[in-house]
Amino acid sequence: MLVRLIYASRACTPIAQEQVDAILATARRHNPASGITGVLCHSEDVFVQALEGGREQVNQLYARLLQDPRHKDVILLCYEEVGVRRYSSWTMGKVRLDKLNRSLLLKYSSTGVLNPYDVSGCATVALLEELAETGAFAVRD
Repeated sequence: MLVRLIYASRACTPIAQEQVDAILATARRHNPASGITGVLCHSEDVFVQALEGGREQVNQLYARLLQDPRHKDVILLCYEEVGVRRYSSWTMGKVRLDKLNRSLLLKYSSTGVLNPYDVSGCATVALLEELAETGAFAVRD
């Protein structure tokens, strides 16, 4: 059974691009063995991540992420069983939220800055789907 889990979190300290690159490299090394695919969206202090794969594997990874000391205010935005993966092309794709076109962010939020804590889970899911459709995610694996 495939599931998709989308969550948001805040970084405990502003995160440098090198730290994000290290997180992505770790995900790209470990996710294939677990059959997990997904995307990571981030700004300097906010993360939104979509994880897809087997129910057990995704839930185990999410449990580890909840314990990660680099995150705080972790909130589950969406969890659903899916027939097919949406992000199957990425062991972990990425996009910087603060580099997106302001009009795209305004489409899904009340301001030009996406704050997943202030918008519905459905709005965040729709934004991620639009980003995937437009090829906004970098580094396909």
